[in-house]
Amino acid sequence: MKSLFLYFFCWIPFFCFSQQAEEFKNVKNYYNQHRVLLNNEFRKKYDGEPNMLNKDAIKRDFVFFMKKMDSIENTALVGALLKVKNLEDLSNIRNKTARLPEPTSDITSSEGQMAEYPGGMNTLRQQVANLFYIEGVHSEMKTAKALVAFIVEKDGTISNVQASGDNFTFNRQAEIALYSVPQKFTPAVFNGESVRYRFKLPLTMTIE
Repeated sequence: MKSLFLYFFCWIPFFCFSQQAEEFKNVKNYYNQHRVLLNNEFRKKYDGEPNMLNKDAIKRDFVFFMKKMDSIENTALVGALLKVKNLEDLSNIRNKTARLPEPTSDITSSEGQMAEYPGGMNTLRQQVANLFYIEGVHSEMKTAKALVAFIVEKDGTISNVQASGDNFTFNRQAEIALYSVPQKFTPAVFNGESVRYRFKLPLTMTIE
């Protein structure tokens, strides 16, 4: 069994340019709708079956179909990840040619505030763990680690997620999970204005 342990810290803010992506929400909404339909169909079949042995077989089929749905959804999310990264790379290239990058600057308690996730970092930790597709991680080692950097945009959305670690499949699933968190951050504020803010997030998964 695989379990995920997340350790969070934030670094000094770094300002740059990117764009918001809705690809992951769209994919998840699509497959959640299909899960509801499947659940309803299996429930009708289960409730209408008087034989307990047949009921058990229906339950096993339901679990099998749901696992297949998870796998298919993850394939779609990988496609969304590639699309978003390509769009962000193109946007970064355009921004570099169009203007000079904004200067970096520290956010201090007297001048501004850091970006914050609703409910705090423990809530974000739990949501990332819930969104992490463990079956998509392939490793012969007992632990997998990655350092995930991402930007909180001025509107509180997440962009430019980059995971670095030895396990490619773990990196990919970490990036998908961060892009897929359901809520926006409260943006960072510097000199009275919302600014783009960079987080770094270490992730560790133990495989038992």
